[in-house]
Amino acid sequence: MDGGAHYNPRTVEEVFRDFKGRRAGMIKALTTDVEEFYQKCDPEKENLCLYGFPNELWEVNLPAEEVPPELPEPALGINFARDGMQEKDWLSLVAVHSDAWLLAVAFYFGARFGFDKADRKRLFIMINDLPTIFEVVTGMAKTPVKEKSSVSNHSSNKSKLNSKRGSESQGKYSKSMQPKDEDGEGLEEEDDEEHGETLCGACGENYASDEFWICCDICEKWFHGKCVKITPARAEHIKQYKCPSCSNKRARP
Repeated sequence: MDGGAHYNPRTVEEVFRDFKGRRAGMIKALTTDVEEFYQKCDPEKENLCLYGFPNELWEVNLPAEEVPPELPEPALGINFARDGMQEKDWLSLVAVHSDAWLLAVAFYFGARFGFDKADRKRLFIMINDLPTIFEVVTGMAKTPVKEKSSVSNHSSNKSKLNSKRGSESQGKYSKSMQPKDEDGEGLEEEDDEEHGETLCGACGENYASDEFWICCDICEKWFHGKCVKITPARAEHIKQYKCPSCSNKRARP
């Protein structure tokens, strides 16, 4: 584990790219990879930390031995609370500490390479435009999704699965998005803005009109098909879709 010790972003854009990569890895640990994450956080082990890496991977490991470490360390001992509280509360707690660590790492790089006030402000604005890990894990980031099924999008005719939004459907169904406005003027920009508010429950990134999405029938979170390894063709045969997180929770005794 190097925790990014050999990777030193020097510009605002590089630091933000580093932030997004680490964030994506930690979101995976707490959502799509939650079963694996749960198993790795054995309370019988020593103090453990959740690390996110710039390449969107994550790792549960002991803190670095050197003092002071190359980078700020994540929250220590996340495993000890695993069996002492409700799982959703535990994951939310880890998410909050993960958000704090990501900010610490980003501004550590900013301080190390002399970002001025304008650079720090620009970096924070870029970071703040993304939902926090806590918002993604707790579902707070999915609030705009409830309006989504009635929103049209004429920039793409790709199928997008919809669940529990329409009274005419008991499960999921495929729906091609069509424009509401005959002349279409100004519709694309408006729809893109509304669609852009929807966030993937796995990676936390925004909706894009040319991407296939699927919604979990249990938690009602939306996911990129690629993030949960579901293709449009496969989705047509799924009567009730459960995301990896919901599937793992139901499977665990």
